[in-house]
Amino acid sequence: MGASEGPDVAAMRAYADELRETFTRLQDEGLELHAKARAVQVTETSRDGLVSVTVGPRGDLIRLDLDPRIYRRPDARALADTIAETAHRAAAAAQERVMEIFEPVIPPDQFKAHLEGDVEAVMARLIDDMGGDR
Repeated sequence: MGASEGPDVAAMRAYADELRETFTRLQDEGLELHAKARAVQVTETSRDGLVSVTVGPRGDLIRLDLDPRIYRRPDARALADTIAETAHRAAAAAQERVMEIFEPVIPPDQFKAHLEGDVEAVMARLIDDMGGDR
């Protein structure tokens, strides 16, 4: 660090170096990680075992299986709620799996904030990492 550089400049340089290193790792590993993430499929079964939902990496529905025993209790609202709850659990598990895949290059909390569109959390993290105040 030069004589004219203060701690803020040193922190900014360290952060820039960290970003450069992360970017390089993303370039090196990105295609493989992306392929792994795109291949994610998660299947969850309802608590009563009558509904099975398979989703892709973004929580998109791939398959829905209903056990014929659902007709023994014809309650459309309960069935819809069971399907929705099971699909939500599957989507959350898929999101966790994708975050695990990218964990070597992107911290999970940062990745989750991006996935959830939490701009405030992303910006707060960026400001914090840069050692700045806002």
